[in-house]
Amino acid sequence: MKITLLDGPMGTELIAQGHPCPEPAWSAMPLLEAPEAVEKVHRAYAQAGAKVLTTNTFRTRANTAGERWAEMAERAVDLARKVTTPTMRVAGSIAPLEDCYRPDLSPRNPGPQHAQLAEVLAHKGVDILLCETFPHIPEALAAVQAAIDTSTETWVSFTAGPDGTLLRPDDIRVGAKQAVDMGAAAILVNCIPASQTHVFLDAISDLGVPFGAYANAGHPDEGMGWSSNPEGAKRYADHAERWIQMGASLIGSCCGTGPQHIRQLHERFCRDG
Repeated sequence: MKITLLDGPMGTELIAQGHPCPEPAWSAMPLLEAPEAVEKVHRAYAQAGAKVLTTNTFRTRANTAGERWAEMAERAVDLARKVTTPTMRVAGSIAPLEDCYRPDLSPRNPGPQHAQLAEVLAHKGVDILLCETFPHIPEALAAVQAAIDTSTETWVSFTAGPDGTLLRPDDIRVGAKQAVDMGAAAILVNCIPASQTHVFLDAISDLGVPFGAYANAGHPDEGMGWSSNPEGAKRYADHAERWIQMGASLIGSCCGTGPQHIRQLHERFCRDG
């Protein structure tokens, strides 16, 4: 089975490198203040072996980034595309309108706002629209519909949050099946501790489309990330090996990890391509 290697987090990596990412725009702020830093992170993941780079559009919305949100989203695509090669793809990130750990804040009618970003990203020519880090099933499906309506390949990734408690595996399975029925081309879970991710992957492993995970580093005590611990990337890859044994073919990493984790995944699972 061929593994498609995704990249790792943008926001926590920018913060680790000393770039301010204040709320509400968070990781989007460097698009205006330090675009070279965003490009540097993309380049690091590409050099580590990632084949899919995700645009820094997690917070490029009018309600978080202000009136320049569309300009910022377009710049984010340009920065990702700048470091890709012909064998790489760019995924345009579409995230929850509010907090990805606060499903209670999800608005009643999120579709139009998701459609605005989806259309900007599709017009800029992303290869994939990645609806990611959704803890609220109806909002995730609204984003999926908005993405599919652009005729762009659409992936969706659900999260149960940093403690694995925001959604149950069965909840994610129900949402994932609906997304597949709508036309989603791949199903993932992300930003769940790596040590818990296998339970959620098991729930989406038989839906007939490629599936995978990009987990966070969990609690610092687990020793997988949030620091320069040289063993962290190996411990993360140990969990990823279990996901691959379950049939996952889309593998990356999320908060608290970095290029070293992607490099370790590449060396262990993608040496032939």
